[in-house]
Amino acid sequence: MPTGLTKLTLAFLFLAGLLPLARSQNPTDSLFSSVEEIQSDFKSVPCKKQERLPGVRALFERMGAKSEEITSQKQGNVENLMVRRSGTEPDTVVVGAHYDFIDSGCGAVDNWSGIVALAHVYRAVAKMTPHKNVIFVAFDHEEEGLFGSKQMVRDIKKEDRSHYCAMINIDSLGLAGPFALSSSSSPALVRLSEQMADTMKMPFYKVAIKDADADSSSFVARGIPAVTLAGISKDWESILHTRNDQAEKIQPVSVYLGYRLALGLWERIDQSPCGAFREPGK
Repeated sequence: MPTGLTKLTLAFLFLAGLLPLARSQNPTDSLFSSVEEIQSDFKSVPCKKQERLPGVRALFERMGAKSEEITSQKQGNVENLMVRRSGTEPDTVVVGAHYDFIDSGCGAVDNWSGIVALAHVYRAVAKMTPHKNVIFVAFDHEEEGLFGSKQMVRDIKKEDRSHYCAMINIDSLGLAGPFALSSSSSPALVRLSEQMADTMKMPFYKVAIKDADADSSSFVARGIPAVTLAGISKDWESILHTRNDQAEKIQPVSVYLGYRLALGLWERIDQSPCGAFREPGK
């Protein structure tokens, strides 16, 4: 059986040959970003905290978002950045990644990789006509206690939660093939992720990391189905939250596969009934 980079390369070659399944507004446009385009977003990673949020905004603008479409949700010292894409139905899907990082390193893996994947998912969705509204969120202060995602969920009125169909969280790609952080995810969305990966001929795993939390947890706690997609290797503890978290650690194919899986997962959710992935009694 192929292992490591060989598995990732085989998955990339398979996906590169797939025709777009989604509803592109302009069939002459390339729906999917390339590995090379994703790689270019790691040439200049904003490694200073004061540069991070402006860097996220600039990345979304490069993906086609107009400056007036990018909004800020700020409360105290927590500031989330949001870009909305309107659908034809009243329901909503959230796709997110945190932009803050532990500044002993550059936060390239944790979590500029998630921000890059998030922005490229936005780029693809912007070329489609979604059924459900999509909110793309760059969360603040994940590292200190999920404060950004908790703030967003608190602002969702209780009577509106049933219209939030699912949340897809992208956290730390670039070191290995994608997996679902099952300990911070809804079982139904973990199963869907596994099904999508199988359809896309992509290596995929379910991993429970002890005491690990993610922004998906804030949504699961309020009864909104959520899943965290990651792509780290067994030696992640020697990279994440250390000075070793630098751009040269990134395997672009890993980020590309995470982006494609997140995009495919979004599309399946967009085409499904809003309650399809909600746990019984939630």
